[in-house]
Amino acid sequence: MKPIAVVGSYNVGLTIRTGRIPGRGETVLGEGYTEGPGGKGSNQAIAAARLGARVKFVGCVGKDRYGDEALKLWESEKVSAESVKRVQHHTGLAFIVVDGAGLNSITVDPGANSMLEPEDVAAAGIGGCGVLVTQLEIRPGTACSAARLAREAAATVILNPAPGRTAEELDLSCVDILTPNETEFAVLSGPAGVDEGARSLLKRGPRAVVVTLGEKGARVITASDAFSVPAPRVRTVDETGAGDAFNGALAVALSEGEPLSAAVRFANYAGALTVTKPEVIPALPTRRELDEFRRNDVLE
Repeated sequence: MKPIAVVGSYNVGLTIRTGRIPGRGETVLGEGYTEGPGGKGSNQAIAAARLGARVKFVGCVGKDRYGDEALKLWESEKVSAESVKRVQHHTGLAFIVVDGAGLNSITVDPGANSMLEPEDVAAAGIGGCGVLVTQLEIRPGTACSAARLAREAAATVILNPAPGRTAEELDLSCVDILTPNETEFAVLSGPAGVDEGARSLLKRGPRAVVVTLGEKGARVITASDAFSVPAPRVRTVDETGAGDAFNGALAVALSEGEPLSAAVRFANYAGALTVTKPEVIPALPTRRELDEFRRNDVLE
């Protein structure tokens, strides 16, 4: 099985819990402040590695204590970080507020992530990967450049378009699978319904659009088909890492030769299991945990 390449962000997540997410101009009291590793790219790389894949991460962190901690994390998680760039700038930061229902609000300062350039990706040698995963917490031009390089090497390209951007801002011609959540999909497609909006996005290049719908699972749209894939019912504690677990697991299943429908089903289980625990990295499941969860669920 070829390795998975993840080109994306690393952020330190600064998280606080509140009874409810504050409205505009409002101050609320919180508790349980934590500081931990995050960033969609790094999270997705770790998610895939924990599920048994060989993973190469390409990103950029600062020459600060957060950057030092990132390198130690990837080493402990068996994620190759040889191609991570370090710069004289602060490592990316994410400010996360989680309410009593486990729902969240996130603001990101990209920091060093904005300094990852297309030439850094080219120098990383991602041509040997079977699947590439990238996101938009780095410069869109860098993400699109990674997609082109991977496509030229006949790899499957997954673009997780987060944070959301309009379709006009992105080159989707080298994307195989586009994986927005509902909010990101609305930014990409406008007010159209899911199937109609997805079909308009397919005309820009992707062979499939997979819209993640939280507890409702995912909707998969291709040029010839459209179908829903349910998710198991769980009690949500913290939804912060669900999308990252989904994308990491999707990459693993596709790299193992699973068809798209089975890969999305596998990814739904990974996302669902992740939201049952607080924080992101501690919640990302191992392959053994995920297999056991699937065996015990009635959907399987």
